[in-house]
Amino acid sequence: MALTRTKISKLLITPTFSKMPSFAFACGSGKCFRVDQFRNFGSSSSFSSTWAAAAVVPEEENESKLFGLVREYEDYRRNLYGGLTHKALLVDAVGTLVVPSQPMAQIYRQIGEKYGVEYSEDEILNRYRRAYEQPWGRSRLRYVNDGRPFWQYIVSSSTGCSDSQFFEELYNYYTTEKAWHLCDPDAGKVFEALRKAGVKVAVVSNFDTRLRPLLRTLKCDHWFNAMAVSAEVEAEKPNPTIFLKACELLGVEPEDAVHVGDDRRNDVWGARDAGCDAWLWGSDVNSFKEVAQRIGVDV
Repeated sequence: MALTRTKISKLLITPTFSKMPSFAFACGSGKCFRVDQFRNFGSSSSFSSTWAAAAVVPEEENESKLFGLVREYEDYRRNLYGGLTHKALLVDAVGTLVVPSQPMAQIYRQIGEKYGVEYSEDEILNRYRRAYEQPWGRSRLRYVNDGRPFWQYIVSSSTGCSDSQFFEELYNYYTTEKAWHLCDPDAGKVFEALRKAGVKVAVVSNFDTRLRPLLRTLKCDHWFNAMAVSAEVEAEKPNPTIFLKACELLGVEPEDAVHVGDDRRNDVWGARDAGCDAWLWGSDVNSFKEVAQRIGVDV
């Protein structure tokens, strides 16, 4: 768990913690910590003093102080949980557990050609982004049940084609094994090791009701003790409700869980607002083996 000098320097760019609410956190492109999680080591004022002092000492000493805080915190959690830092792992689906096997715009273009779609892949991608960024006014959630109304809007906006057969072919394509692959080919053995070590695991995803059958198709649904899918729990990340529901399903308190996902707003900030720890996929951790090792499980 090496902290690079760049990551540590980014962690120092933080406001005064003594004036921040209990859910505030220090976060850079490297390790991220909830401020309230350090309060077991002393008062909030003494913690603030530690970080204030770190800002005026040489860089090498800053690195040593920050690394010491990280180790002290993780050692503290391992002492609490018999060698583990967390009792539960929450995992984002798209972008962390699985990714599309081909670029979205390429698939929209390929399938759409026989239905008269003429936009280039770049045009489809740009139109997709504009449509996806627009507020969805037809319901409080984007993904309601099977998500068809939302995805019909996205597909027609992206391609200029409202043909129902085109939509159904494209919609059904994304339920197949061909459309997706695992981000980490070693994920299976890692999740098995985590569960053998007593760590409970759940998926937490903004997705429609296709997610469960999709994970069955990919033969990875049995890796998880529970799934909190936004279309089912009626809450979408970063709403803390979906993380709290996942913890409820696992039978753990939020402070005993760590969430891993690739979106800083939806995954990291959302999980922390629920009281969970959180690591950013692709920055704080880059493989599920690394996740397991940080929790304290050898793979």
